[in-house]
Amino acid sequence: MQRVKLDRIDRRILSDLQADGRMTNVELARRAGISAPPCLRRVRALEEAGYIRGYHADIDPAALGYHVTVFAHVGLNSQAEADLRAFEGLVNQWPEVRECHMLAGETDFLLKVVAHDWDDYQRFLTTRLTAAPNVAHVKSALAIRTGKQQPGVPIDVDSGPEPHPERDHDADGEGR
Repeated sequence: MQRVKLDRIDRRILSDLQADGRMTNVELARRAGISAPPCLRRVRALEEAGYIRGYHADIDPAALGYHVTVFAHVGLNSQAEADLRAFEGLVNQWPEVRECHMLAGETDFLLKVVAHDWDDYQRFLTTRLTAAPNVAHVKSALAIRTGKQQPGVPIDVDSGPEPHPERDHDADGEGR
């Protein structure tokens, strides 16, 4: 996976796709100020370089009956690498765990767990999470509401190098 040096057009493409992954290539190219064929080539290069990891739909959890989100702070008995990987492997098998972050500090892992209701989370907690090997303690924090939920990272479209004319044009003079 070779990283490409990002110019203003690449950052604009990333920013626009991050905001709306279903945007057409024609609209993406228009916003970036280039024609559609070079825009598609840039998107593919960004995918191949690992800047774009994938595309997904943002599903409303409540629409599917998931009314509870809990952040579980998990402490393990052992922090040996094999034990950390074993826990991560187990967590990957639990569909209700939507995110798993290993942390530095008092808590070893922070899990974002969705459940239909509080009883559903309690069942998950007692039958899976606290019953898992190496789990020493779990502290649960119930999310009351979400004030901000924004995927990805901030992208400063206007910083960095300008586009390269030789990189942005085809042999026929069309923009890249």
